[in-house]
Amino acid sequence: MLRARACLAVVLLCLAAVPPASAMTAQELFDDGNRLFRDDLYWAALLRYSQAAEAGMSGPLLDYNTGVAHYRAGQHIRAREHLLRAVDAPGLRVVTQYNLGLNAWKLGETEEALRWLRLARDQQGNPRIAEYAREAVARIRANERTEDPIVIEEERREREAGFAHLELRGTMSFGNDDNVFRSADVPYIDYSDPAQPVVTPEIVSGSFMPYSLSAKYRVNAYEHEGFFGAYRLAGRYYPDEELENADEFVHELSFGSEYSRLDEDKGRTREVFSAFTIAQHDQVYYDPDDGSARSVDDELIDERMNYLRYGPELSFRQSHERLAFGFDVTGQLWNYTDTEVVPEYDHEYFIVNVYTQYAFTSTSLLRVAGAWSSRRYGDRRAYNTDGEQLPANEMLRYDYLDLSLEARQRITRKMWFGIEYRRTDRTDEFEGYNDYIRDQYGFRFYWQLGYRFNLQALGVYQLYNYPRAFAFNDPALPRKTLERLDANLEISYRMTRNLYLVLSADHFEKVSNDTRIAYDRNQFALGVRWSQ
Repeated sequence: MLRARACLAVVLLCLAAVPPASAMTAQELFDDGNRLFRDDLYWAALLRYSQAAEAGMSGPLLDYNTGVAHYRAGQHIRAREHLLRAVDAPGLRVVTQYNLGLNAWKLGETEEALRWLRLARDQQGNPRIAEYAREAVARIRANERTEDPIVIEEERREREAGFAHLELRGTMSFGNDDNVFRSADVPYIDYSDPAQPVVTPEIVSGSFMPYSLSAKYRVNAYEHEGFFGAYRLAGRYYPDEELENADEFVHELSFGSEYSRLDEDKGRTREVFSAFTIAQHDQVYYDPDDGSARSVDDELIDERMNYLRYGPELSFRQSHERLAFGFDVTGQLWNYTDTEVVPEYDHEYFIVNVYTQYAFTSTSLLRVAGAWSSRRYGDRRAYNTDGEQLPANEMLRYDYLDLSLEARQRITRKMWFGIEYRRTDRTDEFEGYNDYIRDQYGFRFYWQLGYRFNLQALGVYQLYNYPRAFAFNDPALPRKTLERLDANLEISYRMTRNLYLVLSADHFEKVSNDTRIAYDRNQFALGVRWSQ
């Protein structure tokens, strides 16, 4: 939040006694208004300024003082009216421009605020006001970057100026899941089984408890750089014993450094983030048709999806007044539990992402990004063009190329929406059987309703085009089709400074002619969130 530093031109007089208003001259009323203003009695000061005007006083100094008093009293529309009357006065022009900028910012008119503040910043007659204006412009820009949903998916909390700082966040909710095991809603023939049985999935619903906890301890070792250690836990717990196979959790430990430097004179920010992360993920490898743990030849393989992943990551970002650019690099090893009777999912993962964004105005922004990534498996064989996963086939490797375009428009200071298009080209490096092109369309909306309520919604639709893969990997069937829709709505209510009440709703939908992977799922949850 921009710290207001309003400048009031007043005549400093020491009055031993103040006569009644009816016996005071216009100048005395004006002087008494200045005294009341200095005592932070803004409404009383406004009354005296009004009485001074009724007594015949007029001019830019009265308008200026009245405008600043309205600003301090929170009456920003009236403040602007009076300040505009004083802005052409030679002795008051610069300080009035500065205060018009502050007032416009309070009204949520960012572009207007920057226009006035730049006038005050670029003048040569008053270096002190120029410095104040330069600081105000930098803070407005920094605030915009903090609120920008493209730069960061959630708002950063302001760090303490001390040597060390601890951040804690946690959420605990209780809700309902209407399709716990992501089961298809129609019977289907399983063409992947040589017997081609008819399968009738059983859709099961039940209560669940999503939870998350994160802690981050940062040591500000240098002026612009700090070192941190962080821990995160997230998962879902299903109280019903019959649904325990759907339990899932991941806990993650990371440590690294953060560098951030703001050059207010040039309006430039540079940020560098580096970390090493290790995470453990646990879930049951279940059959979506009935929720039972999977087995092969009567041997359970329910731990097949458990894995340990670890590796380094590096991010760089530099932003100017309107332009920003950066890159992210990540390398990881994913080590899955060895189930012996089936191949493991162990693989190496690499991703390089570069982006640039440009703010055309204070309310509109465009972001262009490109990414290359790769997953290289060590124990899984690729499919040939007949949909067969033969022992003689090469090890599976997928390479991805992503190009995305995202636009964001701010409607008011507390409301914005964004749209996104992303195109992903996946290459199966063996014979191209599992190649696909995916078109993704996204929408995000955020609205802060007053001080306590926040509403945010997002939706993502994905359309896959498989040129070679078959449904059920059976050459006798048509080419595989897949569409996916994910949507989320969250409403939060701030009960105290750190405690929120959160209502969330999620919808997941997959449509495919490979019926075993198609499903509809809705989740609703109500919980509390702690953020410090």
